[in-house]
Amino acid sequence: MTIGTSDAATQLAAIAPPLTRVPPIAAAEYAARIDRARSLAAAAGASALLVHTGASLRYFTGVPWGATERMVALLLPVAGEPVMICPRFERGSLEADLAIGADLRLWEEDEDPIALAADAARGRGRIAVDPLMPFAWTEKLRARGATLVDATPVIDGCRMIKSAAELACLAEAKAMTLEVHRRAAAILRPGIAASEVIRFIDAAHHAIGGGGSSFCAVQFGRATAFPHGLPGDQLLGDDELVLVDTGCRVHGYHSDITRTYAFGTVSQEIRDIWEVEHAAQAAAFAAAAPGVPCEAADEAARAVLVRAGLGPDYRLPGLSHRTGHGIGLSIHEAPNLVRGDRTAMASGMCFSNEPMIVVPDRFGIRLEDHFHVTDTGAAWFTAPQPSIDRPFAP
Repeated sequence: MTIGTSDAATQLAAIAPPLTRVPPIAAAEYAARIDRARSLAAAAGASALLVHTGASLRYFTGVPWGATERMVALLLPVAGEPVMICPRFERGSLEADLAIGADLRLWEEDEDPIALAADAARGRGRIAVDPLMPFAWTEKLRARGATLVDATPVIDGCRMIKSAAELACLAEAKAMTLEVHRRAAAILRPGIAASEVIRFIDAAHHAIGGGGSSFCAVQFGRATAFPHGLPGDQLLGDDELVLVDTGCRVHGYHSDITRTYAFGTVSQEIRDIWEVEHAAQAAAFAAAAPGVPCEAADEAARAVLVRAGLGPDYRLPGLSHRTGHGIGLSIHEAPNLVRGDRTAMASGMCFSNEPMIVVPDRFGIRLEDHFHVTDTGAAWFTAPQPSIDRPFAP
């Protein structure tokens, strides 16, 4: 599909969800996650794990709720039945979403859920606490006698390695978003507003079965020099650079793909920088393998830039942020492809690969695809962009 050859109505009408959809995470996998969390908590010297609402709660229990001012949490003892702490009026919704067996500890609106959590934790020794648990809540737990430690090694130790079922969810989400990217490129025309492209991408993500866009950034020309764009709406001009970054979710698992390409004719300087970006992305991918520290992929990408006279380090023109991030139920999660992250890559880890090059206040090039680590190296979820004029592989 080529750039600027169609219209939104035609492209939306042509979209269809996959004929066979990836199934949700099965009950047996939730049970295995609980077992691994217990093992890691015990190894960390804790007798229980306290998990806050959000992606980690979804990971362990299937409950897909976002955090609010009301405490909803999982207390998972190393031995014994899991405990779910939740407002009483949410019981029906909780039971409909809950994928594990649990002792429900429910609180009324005029009661203190911290007291309920402290009571559930009493006598269990050290409690490993989700790092995303609000500070004020953890301090109240301490004041009630709880001994708390950081649960990051437990939670990340579970979530960093994706199962076959998780990889399937991620692959489907990324395939959907890449197809949406193809169709978005086709509707571009001189004068089109970025907001119109964003609305189309959201509608296309709905039509293809991704539940709408989880986020979307559309940048033209100078705005591409700012990694997260500029305020206000933009209109696409002739012979401008286009940067589109968007994603969706499948059973909570994220896609996050960026394409940067020419709308018309762009300068040789832009083309040369695009080629450096392309080479840097390939170098980061080539560096990935089991046992390799995560920072090695960042080092490989930056070495390409330095050879091209860019950087070094975070200096501009060059790469102003990390090369990539972990991805799963959170769009950004551990570990990261960045200097200082010496986590050894392992089969099942998933990363974005996006060593964006910024030429300050003029233009930026970001190519973002994702890969997962295999037993022998790495595998792309989506094929990288072939050239500045061809955003998509055949």
